[in-house]
Amino acid sequence: MAQIIEITDFTREELSPYVRLTEAQLRSKRDPSQALFIAESAKVISHALDAGYTPVSMLLERSKLPSIADTLLPRCGEIPVFTGDRELLAELTGFALTRGVLCAMRRPAPMDAAAICKDARRIAVLEGIVDPTNVGAIFRSAAALGMDAVLLSPNCCDPLHRRAVRVSMGTVFQVPWAYLGADIHAWPQDAFHTLKDLGFSTAAMALDHRAVPITDAALKSEAKLAIFLGTEGDGLCAETISGCDYTVMIPMSHGVNSLNVAAASAVAFWELRTGAR
Repeated sequence: MAQIIEITDFTREELSPYVRLTEAQLRSKRDPSQALFIAESAKVISHALDAGYTPVSMLLERSKLPSIADTLLPRCGEIPVFTGDRELLAELTGFALTRGVLCAMRRPAPMDAAAICKDARRIAVLEGIVDPTNVGAIFRSAAALGMDAVLLSPNCCDPLHRRAVRVSMGTVFQVPWAYLGADIHAWPQDAFHTLKDLGFSTAAMALDHRAVPITDAALKSEAKLAIFLGTEGDGLCAETISGCDYTVMIPMSHGVNSLNVAAASAVAFWELRTGAR
């Protein structure tokens, strides 16, 4: 059974994941076996447990304890569950726990991009997207709209960032993902080499002189397609656009020339999913 512990001392070492460690420190590159991420909300934590992730500790608003005592807590084993009132937890973490519960969990070993894409037909490739809210929303769309995997450039936001996990509603645990290379200076050349070896055609979501509409028949008929999505501000870099087999645009009205990257991803995934006509 979980150990319910009333918070009386903010300096306890076990509270560090919630109080003192940054997202970068949670990833603990020097000792990957100790790397953590934070899952927020009972539903997201449940999805993480379903996917085989291991809980380490929990931070819980006292009033939420009855709602998870017989459901979520028995699945977490003998972990410490630190409790306090809403105001205390907000003071401790620096933000309001809108769902009343956080759970520190062990990070999985990194996946290999080639391995997770071996049998895939539709994948998303994210380039330089640093907003965790957008990354989380893209993962939710990828899970819902038929993407087999998500690959990320080395300078993308961590999909296990607390806000990315929360916005994804736990779908980040359902869609296989991996970083595509470790050296940003080798991007996108290394990415194109890997994708070509795996048999993927590539499509850049961008506006340029050769852009085809997202409904293009040849594009939609590709057996294996990697859909590139770029940063919130500047979009994909010129080298990525020129290196892709297709440049793809979403036709728009009222003089609007672009969508937020998360919204654009949902349109692209739906239109270019396997079997779409």
